[in-house]
Amino acid sequence: MKLYEYMAKEIFKNNGIPVPKGRVFTHAEEVGEFVAQLGEVAIKSQVLSGGRGKAGGIKFAADPQEAAEMARELLNTDIKGLKVDVILVEQKISIEKELYLAITYDGARRKPLLIASAAGGVEIEQVAEELIVKRLIDINVGLQPYAAREITRQLGLKGQVAKEVSDIVLKLYRIFRKYDAELVEINPLVITDSKALAADGKMTVDDDAAFRFGKDVPLVEEKTAVEKKAAELGISYVELDGEIGVMANGAGITMATLDLINEFGSSPRNFMDAGGGSSKEATASALEILLSTQPKALLINIFGGITRCDEVAKAIIHVKETIDIQVPMVIRLVGTNEETGIALLREHGLESYRKIDEAVTKVVAFVKAKGA
Repeated sequence: MKLYEYMAKEIFKNNGIPVPKGRVFTHAEEVGEFVAQLGEVAIKSQVLSGGRGKAGGIKFAADPQEAAEMARELLNTDIKGLKVDVILVEQKISIEKELYLAITYDGARRKPLLIASAAGGVEIEQVAEELIVKRLIDINVGLQPYAAREITRQLGLKGQVAKEVSDIVLKLYRIFRKYDAELVEINPLVITDSKALAADGKMTVDDDAAFRFGKDVPLVEEKTAVEKKAAELGISYVELDGEIGVMANGAGITMATLDLINEFGSSPRNFMDAGGGSSKEATASALEILLSTQPKALLINIFGGITRCDEVAKAIIHVKETIDIQVPMVIRLVGTNEETGIALLREHGLESYRKIDEAVTKVVAFVKAKGA
């Protein structure tokens, strides 16, 4: 379960990690009076999505009137399909340096992994590997002070700043353990006036452990409107930020399809495991969900085991005849009654590929041609 930034920062603050002075609001009318006490402020939409700044979800204001106007604007908008119901208003920080600091789990090694970088303020995936410090933590020993000091040394920090960052590293690990977190992240951890401050905060906790923390970890509804609709239909669906809408029948085949799309130079718009059902109604509902997210192309990847390929083909044909699909649709259909299914599709002007790499190559080519 992901927590909103303001929730993560409240936990940080309660556990000794310094954060900017700020307050949460749900109504713009209340913002002006608070801003009058702070001066320049940052107004940050509280949504469970990255890239808020690029999407217009973070604004800056110099006076109460401007702050109230910007707050009103944010509270009446969507950020990446997520309605903004809450904003965090914080004192604007004068930044000397930005760092990245996070703790997550390394699933392969079954240990917590600390990740740090002197190149903060950007997504860690964009940072060159040689600029990233990584340290596996033995859960039986924990993160010791000497290890935290070594990390600050590797980040090139000295003096009082190194001492403060080392202290934050230790406290972040305690939070990670205390709240059974899957991820705790500060990006950026800023240096201002020779002090370290968590300018942003992200936490993901294990849903099964949330009951132990009471009001510290309130229940957060993570699903978007599209994800809620899919859940009501019994479809496993997660919205992503990419270009190609994907429908497959099984979690494993869906994940493999997403990986191949990335490998071939594009990005998936979603994860959708439509399950084993192949009825016209189920397929139509799944495609309607995909189309509502406005992908640049569709990729349907079905392996017919118990599911019969001819029935899947009939469902796809039915959808094509009843729904106005205005984006390219690429189909890969293999398995039980494969030949019959492919023949049915061809009768209606639809091609099916037996090899998934051929299908992915085709759909990626459609997307690139559309963007050219």
